[in-house]
Amino acid sequence: MTELEKQRFHDRLNQILPRLTSDDLLKNRGLGNEIGFHVFDYPAECEEEMRDFVSTVIEPNLAKQGLRFHTVNLFDLSIQLLQERKLLDKAITMQREKGNDAAMPGLRSVLKEDKLAKHLTEKIDVGQQDLVLMTGVGAAYPMVRLHTLLSALHAHMSDTPLVIFYPGRYDGVSLRLFGLSAERNDANAAYYRAFQLLKSGN
Repeated sequence: MTELEKQRFHDRLNQILPRLTSDDLLKNRGLGNEIGFHVFDYPAECEEEMRDFVSTVIEPNLAKQGLRFHTVNLFDLSIQLLQERKLLDKAITMQREKGNDAAMPGLRSVLKEDKLAKHLTEKIDVGQQDLVLMTGVGAAYPMVRLHTLLSALHAHMSDTPLVIFYPGRYDGVSLRLFGLSAERNDANAAYYRAFQLLKSGN
């Protein structure tokens, strides 16, 4: 990552809070009939810094402003669901003994995106939130495909804005996890119903 790219990333970080606390975002202004899904994409190598920024800057400042919000870590949510179904230990054992390819079909059947979407919105009482933040997208892949989850969430989010912190690229059309090309990553998919939180910088 070049110095220019690092500077661009830091410049974009500093624009997040004003955007999250704007009336336009919180009240879904200017979106037409679309639901308020927003993607902040960033270089995958900046994952640790992004995670720290969410916990030490974004969350404390949102709380200070009195906003009701909830941060959902998609990986943690998936693990919790597996634990509730008493399937986590079985999945870990299968992965160790037979590998990822053998374990994944079982995980995917439990973590179907429509079930996960319902579980997510019920768990955090989404109707009582001013804003929902989503992290852990990269860690949850390939157990959960973001574009499919977002489609499933449309029926559950109501008017609550959702902001996804995405380690890859989103150009307003295609989600490219980790910045890989569609040929190398089957999580890439056209997704037209989310907005760029800020102009892409990677």
